[in-house]
Amino acid sequence: MPTRTSLSLPEDVKERLQVLDEGGDRLTDEECVKDKLRLLQEFLLADTQDQLKILEDKLKSSELTTEVYTSEVKAVLKKALGVGKEDGAEQNGHSNGLSENGSHKDDGVQEGAMESQEEDAVKSPSGPRGKGRRSKADAEPKKSPASTRVTRNSGKQPTILSMFSRVPKRKSDDLIVETTHENKEEKTEEDVTENVHEEKRLKTETEDPVTENSTNGKVKPVSTAKTPPPKCPDCRQYLDDSDLKFFQGDPDDALDEPEMLTDERLSLFDANEDGFESYEDLPQHKITNFSVYDKRGHLCPFDSGLIEKNVELYFSCAVKPIYDDNPCMDGGVPAKKLGPINAWWITGFDGGEKALIGFTTAFADYILMDPSEEYSAIFALMQEKIYMSKIVVEFLQKNQDATYEDLLNKIETTVPPAGLNFNRFTEDTLLRHAQFVVEQVESYDEAGDSDEQPIIVTPCMRDLIKLAGVTLGKRRAARRQSIRHPTKIEKDIKGPTKATTTKLVYQIFDTFFSDQIDQNSKEGGIKRQRCGVCEVCQAPDCGKCSACQDMIKFGGSGRTKQACQKRRCPNMAVKEAEDDENIDEDDVLPLLKDTKKTSKTKNKKQTKNKLSWVGEPIKTEGRKRYYMKVRVENEVVEVGDCVSVSPADPSHPLYLARITALWEDGEKMFHAHWFCRGTDTVLGESSDPLELFLVDDCEDMQLSFVQGRVDVLYKAPSENWFMEGGMIDDIKVIEDDGKSFFYQLWYEPGCARFEMPPKVMLSEDGKYKFCANCIRHKEQHVQDTPQVFELLKDEERGTKVFYALATVKGEQFRVGDSVYLPPDAFNFGIKVASPVKRSHRKDDVDEDLYPEYYRKSSDYIKGSNLDAPEPFRIGRIKEIFCSKRSNGKPDTTEIKLRLYKFYRPENTHKGPKGAYHSDINQLYWSDEEVTVNMSEVQGRCLVEYAEDLVESVQDYSKRGPDCFYFLEAYNSKTKSFEDPPNHARSAVNKGKGKGKGKGKGKGKAASQESQDVEPQEPTVPKLRTLDVFSGCGGLSEGFHQAGISETHWAIEMWDPAAQAFRLNNPGTTVFTEDCNVLLKLVMSGEKTNSLGQKLPQKGDVEMLCGGPPCQGFSGMNRFNSRTYSKFKNSLVVSYLSYCDYYRPKYFLLENVRNFVSFKRSMVLKLTLRCLVRMGYQCTFGVLQAGQYGVAQTRRRAIILAAAPGEKLPRYPEPLHVFAPRACSLSVVVDEKKYFSNVTRGNGGVYRTITVRDTMSDLPEIRNGAAALEISYNGEPQSWFQRHIRGSQYQPILRDHICKDMSALVAARMRHIPLAPGSDWRDLPNIEVRLQDGTSTKKLRYSHSDKKNGRSGTGALKGVCSCAEGKPCDPADRQFNTLIPWCLPHTGNRHNHWAGLYGRLEWDGFFSTTVTNPEPMGKQGRVLHPEQHRVVSVRECARSQGFPDTYRFFGNVLDKHRQVGNAVPPPLSKAIGLEIKKCVLERMRENATESVKQEKMEVCD
Repeated sequence: MPTRTSLSLPEDVKERLQVLDEGGDRLTDEECVKDKLRLLQEFLLADTQDQLKILEDKLKSSELTTEVYTSEVKAVLKKALGVGKEDGAEQNGHSNGLSENGSHKDDGVQEGAMESQEEDAVKSPSGPRGKGRRSKADAEPKKSPASTRVTRNSGKQPTILSMFSRVPKRKSDDLIVETTHENKEEKTEEDVTENVHEEKRLKTETEDPVTENSTNGKVKPVSTAKTPPPKCPDCRQYLDDSDLKFFQGDPDDALDEPEMLTDERLSLFDANEDGFESYEDLPQHKITNFSVYDKRGHLCPFDSGLIEKNVELYFSCAVKPIYDDNPCMDGGVPAKKLGPINAWWITGFDGGEKALIGFTTAFADYILMDPSEEYSAIFALMQEKIYMSKIVVEFLQKNQDATYEDLLNKIETTVPPAGLNFNRFTEDTLLRHAQFVVEQVESYDEAGDSDEQPIIVTPCMRDLIKLAGVTLGKRRAARRQSIRHPTKIEKDIKGPTKATTTKLVYQIFDTFFSDQIDQNSKEGGIKRQRCGVCEVCQAPDCGKCSACQDMIKFGGSGRTKQACQKRRCPNMAVKEAEDDENIDEDDVLPLLKDTKKTSKTKNKKQTKNKLSWVGEPIKTEGRKRYYMKVRVENEVVEVGDCVSVSPADPSHPLYLARITALWEDGEKMFHAHWFCRGTDTVLGESSDPLELFLVDDCEDMQLSFVQGRVDVLYKAPSENWFMEGGMIDDIKVIEDDGKSFFYQLWYEPGCARFEMPPKVMLSEDGKYKFCANCIRHKEQHVQDTPQVFELLKDEERGTKVFYALATVKGEQFRVGDSVYLPPDAFNFGIKVASPVKRSHRKDDVDEDLYPEYYRKSSDYIKGSNLDAPEPFRIGRIKEIFCSKRSNGKPDTTEIKLRLYKFYRPENTHKGPKGAYHSDINQLYWSDEEVTVNMSEVQGRCLVEYAEDLVESVQDYSKRGPDCFYFLEAYNSKTKSFEDPPNHARSAVNKGKGKGKGKGKGKGKAASQESQDVEPQEPTVPKLRTLDVFSGCGGLSEGFHQAGISETHWAIEMWDPAAQAFRLNNPGTTVFTEDCNVLLKLVMSGEKTNSLGQKLPQKGDVEMLCGGPPCQGFSGMNRFNSRTYSKFKNSLVVSYLSYCDYYRPKYFLLENVRNFVSFKRSMVLKLTLRCLVRMGYQCTFGVLQAGQYGVAQTRRRAIILAAAPGEKLPRYPEPLHVFAPRACSLSVVVDEKKYFSNVTRGNGGVYRTITVRDTMSDLPEIRNGAAALEISYNGEPQSWFQRHIRGSQYQPILRDHICKDMSALVAARMRHIPLAPGSDWRDLPNIEVRLQDGTSTKKLRYSHSDKKNGRSGTGALKGVCSCAEGKPCDPADRQFNTLIPWCLPHTGNRHNHWAGLYGRLEWDGFFSTTVTNPEPMGKQGRVLHPEQHRVVSVRECARSQGFPDTYRFFGNVLDKHRQVGNAVPPPLSKAIGLEIKKCVLERMRENATESVKQEKMEVCD
């Protein structure tokens, strides 16, 4: 079939050409040719365009006269118009697209012999073959494994599958991918598109005046400098590229291919045999000292798609017999211009590290050994990419949940095998070969089983595809013959074993999901869509695989996934995985129901039941007559019984309520205290259908709504609850008889808190009307309303009445107390120049030098504190007063406070600099006063004059977050600091105040206040803690700082982290093994593990904390059977089983923010469901670590649970203000929004902590610094630094070490400016000499960019043909440039990759500290604000709030991973303090109960 067709031209063009040919316009020859060029410009094929371009260049360089040029052009156009007729026969399916008629003057004439033999070879192409040829003389026993080929004319890529083995199930199809008819047909289309695309590209490149007034209509003035330099039409390399090398020529004795093949040194045949023609297989030889070049002699790679595009590539080498393994030239036959190459292929890694690569020509197969010296650099890249894909596939097989940074870590720490031409792998290596690597992964997935998750959707591959702009599905039909081989990678058997579960946990997960599956199959299951994105997916259903067999059209049931397994589409898989994870927490679901429970009056329906009172009324109040019993139809119902009420909507289950009063008031009425069903809580469909929850919801209603009596049983925790762990067999609590229900917990719907039902004290009339809910509501209302007490009679002045005491929200405030107020409550005398929202964009940027700067259009800088709110204002109460009404009585509805203002250091004229050096709890007294409303008060704090303290300021500050001090007063008029006046001091002078009664009042308040804070409480016993998945110990460290726990045991499977935990907690037993194995041992009664370590037994563990990894089920889409079985076997389930077995008093589960959203929140629901069934009180919330004292945004989901009888902790109120964008902490579950119990929102008592606070005192280090211990070289500068260094005796700074980045990355870092918000878009496009002695290249912009247009100077902005809306062209890739080519390549679709190679900002905060700081990782803002390096381990540890004395273990990457995976200790400390409050409260309650008990005994 001819490879080319004659040009298909529109009618009007044909007519115009005819007119020109007939000379109708009387134009000169030259004008006529120009006109024809203009007409044909967009229809010419690429090679014709190339020929014209060369002629045009020669004309410009005066090599040709105008006349010669015109006649040459005429000839080319004539040939182009008639090309179909002359050329078809000759272009016989293997010769490349360039015609051989001498139009390129520099083409040598091919030898006749060669041509005839080539034609022969083509007539009988070698078909698909099996194993590599073994000749009789081949003594080696090993077979050459079946190999992957890339042939000319077929759009195929090789697959490296041969190097990997998955599981024994795989079939080995000994196929070789060769040219087939079907491929040729596909190729033809591809050729045409390729050519069109080439043409358009050339069109943008030429600056011929003819093109300018061509079909576009619009002419852009293009300055000549902006035209990209010409490329070689064959190998597509830039002709002005310093790396373009020419083949140096053959030795004189080199033979042509046919001659060489008959040389006796290679002959494996006996003399009487008649040569290789009788063999169906081509002969195989090895070649060494080879170079590959195009017909112009340019050395070029053979793996960049040229062979597939029919470009003729030749090679020269020394040829050796197949059995010779020695790569030296000795014994080789020198050969010249072998080829052209018809196919190249890879066969399995030969005994391990290296792949074998081979060429096929018309005559033979050649296996490559060593390249020639000049070709070695090009060939090294080829080996590099093959080896790289081997690393990637092996790594991903074993680590399905690896991130991009983890993969980089693997690549950068892999030492290349000996004998390859490169010494280290870098990120640049990975990005350079991304397309190839991804195609290998696709091919690996293709051979996989349908139920295996394809590795192309792992987070790491998705990031690589996005960053490098890889085109998926490129391998197209080639896949259908894709080779599948049994290979040598064993599936990693290590990794977590099957989950060890208690029966209870197992049953909850098992029964829930089997119900779901039944339901899904009724609904017909979730169908897999076809994507229609790429041609792979448009293949027909195969009709053979199990999925097809189940399709209705093939006679199946239609139940399973309706997608042919042979049609697994990588585009679709990646898209689904992306959708699955890209739920941005800020814009969750728009539809939000109000969290307040709507009263149920609207949707109930009355019954026709007969009603009659039983007995006499027991009490009459006004018109109400109260009864104890009523008869409904035939049932007697009394006060305290539970009843059902019919809903108006019959599909809704019955409403259930407890009757707390019965009365007649014209109508028969009752007071209903409602229960809520599990489905109305956050548990949703995962709840027990018979379990109810008490809620704060009650109402009066008519008895006619009652349908009948039901039994609601209170299931109290058993006496022996703590020891019953792991023993409950049945998930059912009671039998379902349609009328019986049970409850065990009270539910708070706004925060989704499940707690023990509140204790109720019965009053006198409690017999006939007692609603605990109404009473609590009343108490709450009284508490929330501000009230005043202790009238100061002698102080009335004018219209004001003064008091000594006020209460609001249950807190007391006296004159002399200090209070928090919102930042807008008052202003200061000094207007501090607030950080202006300055635009970081410069207008006068040299666009040629900084070609990517235009992408910085937004002024928002990630990690900037410009929007951070101010902390609370603090004032001291001078007076509490109300205004008098007209009748002379005080108006107590509006209580006012007169306050003295306190200045924080940043509110003085010193501004933020003043704050940076001061203590975070230091204030300045001022005599400025302000009046505020009592309702604005946010809480109480303690402000002491430092000189009056009985302890050091440090010890005083350690008492808690609300302790402030001042040493000086501030005068804003004179901008000076003075000694505080007497009245400022006397208030805190422990009651020694001088003067009248007022002073004493103040003194009393102060002494009382200090008693409140100074712990007079019993010391809290520390809880014996087991930390599962402990990592290096961040969670435990915070709990230790809070003084609430002592970690006796820790489990951590990854050895370096376990070692780090041991270093910091020498008293802890650390188990470095799988938590499932340990639980199994304990449950089977073992006391020690195999190493003799003592295992914690039932009753030993009082607190359980940990953050189980969520591999395999972490997306947002619904569960399917595969992800569900992963979840059932996951560490979350194992961890819940630990909780069920040990039954600790307190339980904490920490995880990423999206834990609460995984699988439409089903992971969260099932976790809470397990805890509720065990009898735990529990709740969930999302906390922002930045609000608890670190300079880092890190949102974490925290599930808390407390055993029955304990108090369920609340979430800690924020201590520090933080950037509001990072503080969206609500969670939407089933279209309903939940908030944690935090009342202050984003208010905080302290200012935000910045990068400067965190690390400005650390000494300067270089890229790759590796000294594990150095000295600080200076004093701490900020409060945070003083606090984090601790009081260590030897001031040694440990782990201030950073990753050694490659020379290219180091150069990029050096060129990132120091201004805030700087990132890769600020890089100059220049050539730079690197530290390793090599030089970078400039990035070339060779395409117009549809989206961004041209620069102000007319320069192009696109770096790949995809910028023009065409498919990507592998020849456009560029490497070793200062501006990484892949970023402008894919920037338009990824927010311009804002933040990659980004610097931290001194006044900003860290993005979430990652496990491996990479400038092009998911979190790319990892450069030091001023030094040219990535952040060090110690800087990351400080951003997490680890004290400087905290130790990490292993190499620099191990340490980064330990830090990045940890829970910030300040966050866990804040949670620990809340748990401590609960333990204290419980101790107080126990104390008062025992006092009551003693009194009762005395009375008896």
